[in-house]
Parts: sequence; structure tokens; C-alpha cells
Amino acid sequence: MTTTLPAEATLPAEAVLPGETMLLDDTARLRAAAAFVREHDSATLLPLLLPGLRGPELESVAAHCRFAHAGLLIFPSDPQDLRTRFADCGLATDTPAQPSVVVRARLARRHHRDAAELDVRILRPRVHGPAGERRVVEVFTLPVPARSDLEPIAAHERARGHEAHLAFALEHPDPLVLRGLCAVLTRHGARPDGGGYNPHEDGTVLYFTTPADAACGYRRLELYVPGAHHDALAAHLDGHPGTDTTDTSRSAEALLRLLTGAWTTQALAAFARLRLPEAMETGAATGIRELARRTGTHPDSLATLLRYLTMLDVVAEHPEGQDGFRLTPLGGLLRADSPDTMRPLALMYGGPFYRSFGALDHTVRTGQPAFDELFGENHFDHFARDPELADLFDRSMAASSRMFRPLPAHPVITAAAQAPATRTVVDVAGGNGELLGRILTAHPTLRGRLLERPHAVEAARRSLDATGCGARCDYHSGDFADVPHGGDVYVLSRVLHDWDDDRCREILRHCARAMPAHADLLIVERLLPTDGSPSLATAWDLHMMCNVGGRERSAEHYARLLADAGLELLDRSPLPLEAYVLHARRAPAGPMAAP
Repeated sequence: MTTTLPAEATLPAEAVLPGETMLLDDTARLRAAAAFVREHDSATLLPLLLPGLRGPELESVAAHCRFAHAGLLIFPSDPQDLRTRFADCGLATDTPAQPSVVVRARLARRHHRDAAELDVRILRPRVHGPAGERRVVEVFTLPVPARSDLEPIAAHERARGHEAHLAFALEHPDPLVLRGLCAVLTRHGARPDGGGYNPHEDGTVLYFTTPADAACGYRRLELYVPGAHHDALAAHLDGHPGTDTTDTSRSAEALLRLLTGAWTTQALAAFARLRLPEAMETGAATGIRELARRTGTHPDSLATLLRYLTMLDVVAEHPEGQDGFRLTPLGGLLRADSPDTMRPLALMYGGPFYRSFGALDHTVRTGQPAFDELFGENHFDHFARDPELADLFDRSMAASSRMFRPLPAHPVITAAAQAPATRTVVDVAGGNGELLGRILTAHPTLRGRLLERPHAVEAARRSLDATGCGARCDYHSGDFADVPHGGDVYVLSRVLHDWDDDRCREILRHCARAMPAHADLLIVERLLPTDGSPSLATAWDLHMMCNVGGRERSAEHYARLLADAGLELLDRSPLPLEAYVLHARRAPAGPMAAP
């Protein structure tokens, strides 16, 4: 019998896998895969996969590639059989399962079957590497009951191991590093064997077939890279011997996935609006009819929505194939009672901002915000006229507050807190006081001042009183021309990206005039990359243009705006959610630019 997994005798001791007679036993294959993941790392595996990769070149590749998982396809007879096999191999029996569209399609093509007949699922039970690293075994399952007509498929796949592979993750998705790694792999005998981009995960996967003389039973290698790397993917697919570069089906499928992105936005917004997250549990599945009763929804329609959200890992289906669903940790972020809730963002992006994006072409044609065209006024005035909408906007801004968590530990803030005299932090356009509250809570010696429009000041007062910091805070109603004088640290958080360059210069000049010579200015914004790499800032650049007429900027661009206002950019530090804090002060010499 010919197999892609050689017998034990052909492998070095450190890469032993089951012999041919054991390949028919799914439990043995699963146990071997789990042991393999637990015992190996990049430095030991790469020479086995690519004979000849040695010395400094091996060290360089291993430094960039993290061994992530081993994958295999097994054929349990039913869910209980699968749980038993997992338990026998020391794997978590409650590991959630998701549909595996890619493997199902490959099986259907190989065996000339209708994909709808193949219920292929993917589970990723966790294991730990030699140094305690968190890894997984990627297990694809196709249920094959006794005497099923799927038994020939199972026998063929067990013998040939088409889906068995080892996966490495590129730690830093630099395009130059990716191209260099692909060149090294092919130079040492790896052959391109397909790949693709998953827009839901925002990740690029490149597959290789390892050389015939590889001293490892796994003959396929997967390289996973976060982000979209279309140029590298195109070059990789052009090198795949079976790839027809004139075939447009691959591009059409990728475009179709992108075109359905709006469905994802509305599915998440509907999930939140219907209060489904609050009606579900994370530890146990709830039946469709019970969920429909709790939420006042149509059972069949609800099931369709939840199946779609299963693909996004927002919910998970009942492990035994019944009609129940449970909430995943990702979906839990849409619960209103979650401390890190992102429900307001779902309602905002699926509501007013979703409507304005429908008129994006107006913005591109005219340079004017689509929001203004659609609602007849700018979004600040529109929200201010509607208390409920204003409250939703403030809560949606607070939903991204995890980017603020490291800010109270910034050296400028800690230095102010440790000063002999009481220092004051001025939050300019500080919204509902979320950021200022974090700073004052972390540093009881500091005082705060918050500048906002009247309706926002009252919300901030209530918020800061609730945190116990209200007694140490003063409130100022006004516009940017009313920036309070005499503070020690000034904060502009997610403000400048709302405006064009001229308005930004004006805001910065108001801050510069209010700042004493010793004062610091901290600016929180996302920064546009200068190398074209994928970034949240690029997405928000489009969002700001469409909805408020603002823009995201590079660090160099902000430095120029600061210089025009008589300020100097000193440094920048990363924050969560791809944000940065820019530190600026009054320029040391020269007159301040005139307003």
C-alpha cells in the first residue's frame, strides 16, 4: 500500500509517526499528531521538512516562523465516538466545532461527490509545546457511520493523508520577510501547492509540498500570515504546477467574499439589536425554539442567522448536531452586560454609519462627507439633536476604551502623578470622560479638567461621579477655542482624525496657547502605515472621510501639523487596537505660528 506517511523505520527517532498498519486507526493518528505538536518546535522541525536547511539560514527562518499546529482528517462514527477518541488522546472533549468549507470542497472534488453530502467540521483542541507554548491540533472530522457509503472515502484518505499538514505562523507580517521565506522554502525543495486569503480571519495561507527526501511523515506545509498579502499569494499560486494563471475562478471567489462583507456587518448588528447575546449561554447550548421564544423571533429565520454567525465564530452549534447554539467568547463581547462590551459599536456601524457608507460614491465624487448629504447636517450636530443617538455614540466610543488601558502608565502621566505639587490633566473634547476617569483612578494625586459640548459634559459628570473621581474634576462647556489654560498634561484622544488639516492646525494652536512652557501634550490616534501594509488606520481613513470629512494620518504628517502650531513631536508609543500615543511639547525656540 502506498502512503504519504512513511513507516516508523524510515524516520529519525525525533519524528516517529504511526506505521502503515496504524494509519487505519484514527485514534493512533490523532494521538501521534498531538504528541508531535507537544514535542517539536520550529528549530527541530524545519531541518526534517527541508533537508539542507542548516546554520544561520535555519536560525533566521526559525526566528520568523512559529510552529503552530499539526492537522489531520479523521472519520468518527458519531459525536460520542469523537469525544471518546479525544479523551483517549488527552484532548478536551468539549472543543467547539465549526464547518470546514475548504476541506469539504477538496474532498468533494477528489471523490466526485456533492459537497452538501459531506458534513466536514474543524476542531482545534489546545495542547502545549515543549516550553509551554500554546498550540493546537487542527482536527478535521467527517462522520462515517458503519456501512456508510462514505467508507471508501475514509479508507482512501487514511491511506494517503491528503489533509495531514504542519503549520507555521509568520510572527511579523512584513512583505519582504514573507517573500524571503518563500524563496528559502522553494530553494530547499518545497513546492507551492495552493493557498488563499480568508477575509473573515484577515489571514493569508500558503501551502507547500515538502521534498521527497524530507525526514518527516508530514508532506504538506502550511505558512499562515496575518493580513492580506495578495502580491505574495499571486506569485505563490503562479508557482503551483497545477494552477492555471488564466483561470479567473479564484479571483471571482475572493471578490465574492469581499462583496458580502456588508452581510457580516448587518448580521452582527441584528444579533445585537435582537438581544440574542443576552439570551444565550457560553457553557451550554440553547435550542432554537427556546431562543426564538426568549427573543420574539421566527425560529427558522433565527437558525439561518445563527448558522451564518457560526462561520464567524460568534456562536457555536450544539456538538451533537442538535438544533442548539451557544455563545462564544467573541460573541460575548456583544452582550450589553459585558465589561468590555462592543454592542454600541455594532449598533452604530450597523445603523447610521452603515447608511452613510451606502453613499460613499458621493464622498469620492465631491470630497464632501456622505453623512452630511444623507442626514442634512454633520454628524456632531445630528447626534447632539438626538439624546439617544448621542448616548449611543458616546458608548460606542467607550467600547474601544481598551486602547486606553496602557495610557495611565505613560511616563508623562506617571511623572505628573509623582510631582510634589498637584498636577492637572486636561482632556480636550473628552467625550463621556472614559479616558480621564481611567487616568484619575490610576493616579489619586492628579486632578482633571474636561472640555466638551454641554450635552456631553453632563454625561461625563455622571460617568466620573460613578467612578469616584468627580470631586477631583472640573468641567468646561465650550469649543476648541475654550481650551483651559494652566494645565500640566493635555490630552487629545481620537479628536484630530475628525478634521481636515486646517482645522487640526487651529485645534493644536488653541492647545499650544493654553499650555504652559512645561506642559505636555498626548495625542491618541491610529497612524497610517508608510509601507502599504494592512492596517486598521487605512480602514478608518475611509470611515472618517465618508462620515465626518476627517482623515487618518502618518506620524510624519502629524509632526508637520504640530510644527505648524509651534509644537514638537518628541516620540510615539503603541497602544492596543493599532493605536498610538504621540508625545509633543512646545517647540524650544522660535515664535509660535500665527493663527
